[in-house]
Amino acid sequence: MSIIAWIVLGLVAGLIAERLTGERTGWVVAGIAGIAGALLGGWLAKMIFHVHSLDTFFNVSTWITAIVGAVIVLLAVRLITGATGNSLRGRRHPTSHR
Repeated sequence: MSIIAWIVLGLVAGLIAERLTGERTGWVVAGIAGIAGALLGGWLAKMIFHVHSLDTFFNVSTWITAIVGAVIVLLAVRLITGATGNSLRGRRHPTSHR
């Protein structure tokens, strides 16, 4: 796949993963999570199932792998940052008065 296809795949997979996890990260973070998730998902699919799932853009396994990987990345970010569902950016301390 070309770099443009990877970016489009990552952005769409990241946005879908946002909806599935309840996170609201924005386009950039969703795209990065989607691209990282596609790479992670492809690596896991290769290691666990011995399949190359990221060969073509219009393949269902490519999209499923990218979305599952993006969900894993977003959940890992949530665990690391301690965010709770609504937003990874713009979090306020519960005692702040805005």
